[in-house]
Amino acid sequence: MGSTEVFVTVAGREVRISSPEKVMYPAAGVTKLELAEYYVAVSEGLLRALAGRPMALNRFPGGLGGSSFYMKHAPKSLPEWLQTVQVTFPSGRTGYEVCVTEPATVLWAVQMNTLELHPWPVRREDTDRPDELRVDLDPQPGTDFAEAVQAANEARALFTELGMVPYVKTSGGRGLHLLVRIEPRWSFIETRRAVIAFARELERRRPEMFTTSWWKEERGERIFIDFNQAARDRMLAAAYSTRAVPEARVSMPVRWEDLADVAPEDFTVRTVPGLVASRGDAHEGIDDAAATLDALLEMAERDERDRGLGDLPYPPEFPKMPGEPKRVQPSKARHED
Repeated sequence: MGSTEVFVTVAGREVRISSPEKVMYPAAGVTKLELAEYYVAVSEGLLRALAGRPMALNRFPGGLGGSSFYMKHAPKSLPEWLQTVQVTFPSGRTGYEVCVTEPATVLWAVQMNTLELHPWPVRREDTDRPDELRVDLDPQPGTDFAEAVQAANEARALFTELGMVPYVKTSGGRGLHLLVRIEPRWSFIETRRAVIAFARELERRRPEMFTTSWWKEERGERIFIDFNQAARDRMLAAAYSTRAVPEARVSMPVRWEDLADVAPEDFTVRTVPGLVASRGDAHEGIDDAAATLDALLEMAERDERDRGLGDLPYPPEFPKMPGEPKRVQPSKARHED
């Protein structure tokens, strides 16, 4: 196996990587050391996406193909420099999660055999008020990345009407993620309500393209806007995070003008460093301005007042939420009736 450990330096911090030759992505042959070196190469954009955020880790102790688990609670044994922050989970319980304050935090995550980084949409200064609005465009069977691109452009147009500036990235799979920096003034419930209002407006404008149905049996061949990614403790993969797929793909920031010409498989651990070196970070300006949710929350009020549209179901692991409809699959509800 050769050396049993190496030390990798990023932003002046040296981090130990044990078993550097361990293969984390068998199909692509990507080793643990190569993964660490990838994150060093993209550290500037990565820190822009993660700085100050609590983060859950999707860990694969034996590499991709073996068992895996999500680590949400920070372990007791941590390097003295590594920071944590307290968060509140949907149950009301609290815990401490790893908080990214420097790029070395991600190298530590690599040492922990992490293949996916899942940050909260909040900063450590206020973990109850998101500073990022996230829209997850999820292609359903019969649709693919090309349809997600069309949907993203429709969503961008609506954001522009609302005076909001979205940034787009690949999910690493067939979908796309849209991110908008917002003022940290609203709760998770209010932010989710804003995303639902946004999704419903897109569905009204292009019903053949979009669906907000939580139930798969009702979605059809459309792009599902996963509004529950805005719920507390639900997280998208970070920009530049690797994904747990055989090709070692990356969730890649993309400029809007380039979106029509890219494919998810273009962005891997081995291709992205060169692309970033030549083109820079497509999300470089994301922190320049923070938007308000006022227009979207007004839209939500109109939906409720004029159309009788209330809340939508939460994920099954959540406690029953005030005003939430029944979490019963429509076909089962009809059968019970």
